[in-house]
Amino acid sequence: MHIGLYFGSFNPIHTGHLIVANHVIEHTDINKVWFVVSPHNPLKDSHSLLNEHDRLHLVNLAIDDNPKFRASSVEFQLPKPSYTIDTLTYLTEKFPLEQFSVIMGSDSFQNLHRWKNFEILVERYSFIVYNRPGFVIDDTYGATVTTLDAPLLQISSTYIRKQIKEKRSIKYIVPPAVEQYIIDNRLYIK
Repeated sequence: MHIGLYFGSFNPIHTGHLIVANHVIEHTDINKVWFVVSPHNPLKDSHSLLNEHDRLHLVNLAIDDNPKFRASSVEFQLPKPSYTIDTLTYLTEKFPLEQFSVIMGSDSFQNLHRWKNFEILVERYSFIVYNRPGFVIDDTYGATVTTLDAPLLQISSTYIRKQIKEKRSIKYIVPPAVEQYIIDNRLYIK
């Protein structure tokens, strides 16, 4: 089985993430997308991160109705900060019959050369890259890359958190179950 690993903080997961993941399923040979919830991205500030178990729960709520999607907490057990090469090495050892590819935006792909052991990443794994405006891929770093023009929404987790702090609606930006859980548990209000 070919599994696409969609890494992210998902702080919180939103409709844009789901649209990209669904587009990958529909337009590539990926059979399943695993949303890998990262406890801490070494290239991002972690002070605004919701607890990883809450973020994992939000992902599970968001994808509950799609059997081709799975939430993964694999990085919770690995040393922190999380490095993609370490996660992929672990998953490849644990699931030797599966083929893994990394799903990412072209903006992130442009920073691939800054990632830990990126030479090993590009040698062993393929990448599914969705184009983001203003971030053209002109160097693949020797990786096997499939590029997609997925439908993109101009929303971000940062925008959602700002909406919540300002007591504004996040309806339609996140799945209904995610919105309700955030409201019921008063998440992101501080």
